[in-house]
Amino acid sequence: MMAAGGGAARGGGAAATTTGTGTSFRRSGGSRLAAVPGTRPALRHGRLLLSCGVPSLDCVLGGGLAVGTLLLIEEDKYGVYSSLLLKYFLAEGVVCGHDLFVASAQDPPANILKELPAPLLDDNFKTERVEATAAKSEDCQDSMQIAWRYQNAPKVETSPTTSIKFGHYYDVSKKMSPELLQSIKWHSFFLPDELPLEPKLKMCNMNCGYARLLQSIQSVIYQEGFDGSHPQKKRKNILRIGIQSLGSLLWDDDICSTSTPEDIHSITKFLYVLRGLLRKSLSACIITMPSHLMENKAIMERVTNLSDMVVGLESFIGSERETNPLYKDYHGLLHVHQIPRLNSLICDVSDTKDLAFRLKRKQFTVERLHLPPDLSDTVSRSSKQDLAESAKLLSSGCGAMAIGKKHLDF
Repeated sequence: MMAAGGGAARGGGAAATTTGTGTSFRRSGGSRLAAVPGTRPALRHGRLLLSCGVPSLDCVLGGGLAVGTLLLIEEDKYGVYSSLLLKYFLAEGVVCGHDLFVASAQDPPANILKELPAPLLDDNFKTERVEATAAKSEDCQDSMQIAWRYQNAPKVETSPTTSIKFGHYYDVSKKMSPELLQSIKWHSFFLPDELPLEPKLKMCNMNCGYARLLQSIQSVIYQEGFDGSHPQKKRKNILRIGIQSLGSLLWDDDICSTSTPEDIHSITKFLYVLRGLLRKSLSACIITMPSHLMENKAIMERVTNLSDMVVGLESFIGSERETNPLYKDYHGLLHVHQIPRLNSLICDVSDTKDLAFRLKRKQFTVERLHLPPDLSDTVSRSSKQDLAESAKLLSSGCGAMAIGKKHLDF
């Protein structure tokens, strides 16, 4: 007993209590993360994670979006799916009870919130999964033409998943109820209403619109107590910041219209200051940016370096892949350009690099890209020419194979 007590005294970081014949130790003074609804601690770096609204995308990003970080989404050509991901992010905040900050220069923030998808209940989600699985199995049975011996092989999970349930699912065919939107607090920034009528002047060597946006975000973080300097009135909460189409012409920025913009460092200064605000507050931000319109690639490289996570969307709309039967099950490709290294020397790298997304009847999912085998009975003219040329090379090399014959002649 004395030896046990002395060991505990020398350790200083653990306390011992003897019960019966056993001794139990507990760590004293251990630091705990703040219990915030809608978050969970990461196993690798210990930071708080929140869901971006798409569970399969959370798995690709290392479990979710870390509090105090910035996720940059490179918009697809027509901005259809990037705006949908932004709405998923905001809808997840509504369900979790987080505060929202919506900034846009194109659509009024109130209209964006009205178009948020409705959350799926657990019972409805299970029913949808069962129906989708049954329909998929029927299609596989009808279309099975080859490889009958692989029917009993274990199924490969196409969508990245984890054993920990995190995040919610949403029905894009339905809109969120106004009662649910009224239960949370949200702030808005609409650029046409914020800019003055007098000639626009640069503030802090920055675009006037960007400077006004930073002032608005900073005031919300400080006044609502998200920075931690002033205790929040109620319980601790998260501020979700969503910015739509940053860098476009509507933000009075010419980086998307010319290769030599007037102020080449305006957007990089904005991101630098924004990351400083995010790092010292309970907040997370998602920005969509039309990177495909930027002619100066050096600016996009700087923007990527100033972001924590960068994800690109490549839509099949209007491209040759839209009618290609190989990609008939998908609506576009997902490119993960950057994953943050938080409190560690390595980052959470996904086990697969080929990712695609598709918009099902009611849900947006990210899946591993699986191309089907070529089941056609006829061979195209180009493939015939390629086979003929390769056969000529083989016959000239060894002199033993004749073109069009199946067996070797000795």
